[in-house]
Amino acid sequence: MSKPHEVAGAVDAAKKSGATALNVVLASAMLFNSRQTILSRTAALRLPAIFQWPDTADEGALMAYGPSIVQMFRDIMSRQLVKLLRGVKPADIPVEQRTQFTLTVNLKTAKAIGVEIPELVLLRADKVIE
Repeated sequence: MSKPHEVAGAVDAAKKSGATALNVVLASAMLFNSRQTILSRTAALRLPAIFQWPDTADEGALMAYGPSIVQMFRDIMSRQLVKLLRGVKPADIPVEQRTQFTLTVNLKTAKAIGVEIPELVLLRADKVIE
């Protein structure tokens, strides 16, 4: 799968081949931009999906674990952009990586697709959507 219009077919093909979940939908730009397609297909197929952007659990993913994309843009990328605009060479800007990761569990989605979330997972979650 290399094009956004192939996303729905890829989810359907995964289910047809026996997949019981989509484990960690990668945080690529294409998959992030196609997240509504993935969420609608996984909901229709009752296929649990775990994403790398916590915000996707707010949108209907079963679970998500990773850094907040909003915080990344606000904290890291905006700071790096300011340096670039001030004339700093890109090679002189250090690479920064998020150190805060959030586990979000969506119990509404779990109930809708018939999945029970273990109590230990709920206790470890930073955010539970009920």
